Amino acid sequence: MPMIDVYATAGTFADKHQLAADLAAALMAIEKVPDIPMFRQNTAGFVHELPEGDLSNVDGDSNYVRIQVLTNHAALDRDKQLAVVERFTAIAADAAGDPTLTARTWVLLTEAPDGGWGLAGHANTNEELVLAARAQIASLRAGA
Repeated sequence: MPMIDVYATAGTFADKHQLAADLAAALMAIEKVPDIPMFRQNTAGFVHELPEGDLSNVDGDSNYVRIQVLTNHAALDRDKQLAVVERFTAIAADAAGDPTLTARTWVLLTEAPDGGWGLAGHANTNEELVLAARAQIASLRAGA
């Protein structure tokens, strides 16, 4: 149940809501998690617009995008890491309508420590999250 934070100068993206939804859906697909409410409701993107001048590299350029992805411990193996970086970079460039943005998009992959993923007021271990997902899948199947 990752959290995705996108940081860019205001006006970079015309439809921030769609960008957030596209990133969240892409991450669920890459992670190959079950398409259940628990994951759909808790995989989210947050787009943070920075005022002009609040972003700069050493040379003073401010036309960069930073996307930080926080996942559960060990959720992404190397192939999934590569896929997230490639897909998120493309999604950001498409959302900005600027194919050159691929060269200026930074994707940072971070992991919450086991037991460090808070959901519904509880710090969950990976095992607890897996058990909760299995319970929801069983409940959905029973109700179908």
